[in-house]
Amino acid sequence: MGNERKHRILMVSDFFYPNFGGVENHIYYLSQCLLKLGHKVVVMTHAYGKRSGVRYMTNGLKVYYIPWRPFLMQCTLPTFCGTFPIIRTILIREKITLVHGHQAFSTLCHEALMHARTMGYKVVFTDHSLYGFADVGSIHMNKVLQFTLADVSQAICVSHTSKENTVLRSGLPPEKVFVIPNAVDTAMFKPALERLKDDQIVIVVISRLVYRKGADLLVEVIPEVCRQFANVRFIIGGDGPKRVRLEEMREKHSLQDRVEMLGAVPHAQVRSVLISGHIFLNCSLTEAFCIAILEAASCGLLTVSTRVGGVPEVLPDDMIVLAEPDPSDVAEAIRKAITLLPRIDPQVMHLRMKDLYSWHDVAKRTERVYDRAMGCSDQSLLERLSRYLSCGAWAGKLFSLVMIVEYLFWCLLKVWQPAEEIEEVPDVHLPQHQIEEMS
Repeated sequence: MGNERKHRILMVSDFFYPNFGGVENHIYYLSQCLLKLGHKVVVMTHAYGKRSGVRYMTNGLKVYYIPWRPFLMQCTLPTFCGTFPIIRTILIREKITLVHGHQAFSTLCHEALMHARTMGYKVVFTDHSLYGFADVGSIHMNKVLQFTLADVSQAICVSHTSKENTVLRSGLPPEKVFVIPNAVDTAMFKPALERLKDDQIVIVVISRLVYRKGADLLVEVIPEVCRQFANVRFIIGGDGPKRVRLEEMREKHSLQDRVEMLGAVPHAQVRSVLISGHIFLNCSLTEAFCIAILEAASCGLLTVSTRVGGVPEVLPDDMIVLAEPDPSDVAEAIRKAITLLPRIDPQVMHLRMKDLYSWHDVAKRTERVYDRAMGCSDQSLLERLSRYLSCGAWAGKLFSLVMIVEYLFWCLLKVWQPAEEIEEVPDVHLPQHQIEEMS
């Protein structure tokens, strides 16, 4: 089984365009590169506002916005078998051979992987986040992940730290988990043609303003840095529940002329914000892999970041200054970064990023994981149930019961709507000259 095999892939997640974020970008760019490699890729997500039904994106990427509405934090309400009929129809219509789910938060991802395994498809799961082990939410999430990954063909994590975290949470054998980092579109994120003057230092923050992204830490860091350096100014892009705290801080310390709040920044405008600064600041309290750091480095910015999760794996030491998630330590890291600025050449940094990170490389490595997944042996229901029973004394029995009900429902669906009655859609083949332009 070599790389000649062409896969027919269904990407599934609650997180996709028009919503913007790291997972959404990952799915889009990975899908585009897989299309260039000759694979068929279809994306399935829930409806966004009036966007429901089938849409086509760049290079013929087909997206199913199924008529399910988000319930909480852009995730759909768990239904177990509620999504089975529509997912089964899409799998048969598009002649899918492999299902790739993204993000442990995504309800749609978990249900699609469960339904696909019941129907005998090979499945791959990519984890984009880190989770704890002690709080109630993490314990619940980890049990759900253990249920999903008990029968997964292969898994992917975006950093080695993320791999350790996923293996510990799910009990998945380490040899079934591969590390494939994110990447950046260096053609889109390029430095400014002219180097910025150093008489005024501009620090850029682009992040969702939530606790996990370190918004509270940022509230304490900004006044301290402004006190130490009279020539430093902040530009903050992003929105979230913690925005009020930042605006209160700006009022309290009279920093209206030194802290600019942009609100939510469309992804197409992120570069224009980044190239207006010298330093990119990331205050995350937990992070599996930060794509925003790659985008900033590709634009030639020196990065200051908290030393959490997989962040230390992202950039070489001379392109990033790390700090503990403590206000004084972050302020000291910013002071160090300011002294390093004269040695930073944005154009050289951009060229290094082109060599370090490529979506085409990510797609080639993901393709090899797909090949391994397709090489996994088929298993009967009884063999699969034995995996679920090993998930715990009570949880194992519950998981097995769910899968038995799922299997019976699938048998009912085959009688109610036989596969032969589901029309298969013809494949769209791009003209040869267009394929050559894409490659």
